[in-house]
Amino acid sequence: MATDFDVVVIGAGPGGYVTAIRASQLGMKTAIVERDALGGICLNWGCIPTKALLKSGDVYEQLDHLKDYGLMVEKRGFDFAAVVQRSRKVAAQLSSGVAFLMKKH
Repeated sequence: MATDFDVVVIGAGPGGYVTAIRASQLGMKTAIVERDALGGICLNWGCIPTKALLKSGDVYEQLDHLKDYGLMVEKRGFDFAAVVQRSRKVAAQLSSGVAFLMKKH
């Protein structure tokens, strides 16, 4: 009684979900298997959240150069929990985009 698929994709990372979408677009009955979240490690824990954290650090470092632009700030600081929360929000937003694409195709 198992359902037959033309294609079964293991992993919903950047390569997996794109492959599954394309197979579906080509008319194949497609299944995608992922043990955690759509987008895989890259989108949810690796590349994307890391880039978001690095962007926060870059913006913070740019504060050292405000004077070059005729700007000044009296006090600066950071909230590490908020920085991490932003990186998680970015990852969640992209993951929900992948979920939308999965439903669409």
